[in-house]
Amino acid sequence: MNTITIEGQLRTGFGKSATRQIRSQDMVPGVIYGGAQEISFYAPAAAFKKLVYTPNFQIAEVKIDGKMYRTIMKDLQFDKVSDKLIHIDLLELVEDKKVVADIPVHFTGASKGVKDGGKLVTKMKTLKVKTFPKHLKEKIDVPIDNLGLNENIRVEDVKEDHYEILNSPRIPMASVVMTRQLKQEEAAAPAGAKK
Repeated sequence: MNTITIEGQLRTGFGKSATRQIRSQDMVPGVIYGGAQEISFYAPAAAFKKLVYTPNFQIAEVKIDGKMYRTIMKDLQFDKVSDKLIHIDLLELVEDKKVVADIPVHFTGASKGVKDGGKLVTKMKTLKVKTFPKHLKEKIDVPIDNLGLNENIRVEDVKEDHYEILNSPRIPMASVVMTRQLKQEEAAAPAGAKK
């Protein structure tokens, strides 16, 4: 799994003026929680770019005062006007403690329905899972080979070892819909010739 290293500084000053000063130096304040104690820190805005502006799921190793924290991203706040990142929450990975994470979904294979002229419509990009840190991975592969015309793959169809999937089981993740051309061809076919 891809890991990003971020060099951070421990925060000493708190309150609005201290936070403003951090941001004025092009730094982003953040909090690491989930471990033995909450750690308030800040790091250069540029250091978070590869973590924030990507659809990929990644581990962030944050180095503060010589100590390394393995974390995953939990929450972000952006400035409403400038759209700049202004705060980040990270969750520390503790080996024997389950974490909740949003893992990207990767649809694999070629659907029967698409081969028959349908169109694949994906409705979900991630799944919310609960697992131990050692089982975290970059993506969940969901095979769609058997997906026929007008059929869905639902959350309950995903079988993944070591993962408790927290999304509602009945939610459709992907479906194959008829294209307009296929509907017209079916309508034009003589009544007895339909499959």
